Amino acid sequence: MKEDKHLYILWTNSDILTSKHMVMMYATNAMLRKWWDNVTVIIWGATAKLAAEDEDIQMSIKMAMQAGVEFTACVACANNLEVKEDLEKLNIEVIPWGIGLTEILQNNQKLITI
Repeated sequence: MKEDKHLYILWTNSDILTSKHMVMMYATNAMLRKWWDNVTVIIWGATAKLAAEDEDIQMSIKMAMQAGVEFTACVACANNLEVKEDLEKLNIEVIPWGIGLTEILQNNQKLITI
């Protein structure tokens, strides 16, 4: 059986320092240094607003995407915070995530929650 080398990062903490110095730093380096085959950052809650409005975070997201990190966001959060279109302009996938997160957890896939 092939080892699962896909990491999901559930990003819910909108603290700018945590966002830059943990989420973005680890996700980007994980791809550049080939620690994981795939890294997907799931934007959930207040981080949707942070990603949509903070230019420094947007630059970090673009750099992470260039390294191969995938970004996706919870559509309910994006709609509630009125940032869905802003996230889509950043090439962030905006979809329902409740079932997907449940499947990740039930299948014991690799998940970090920040």
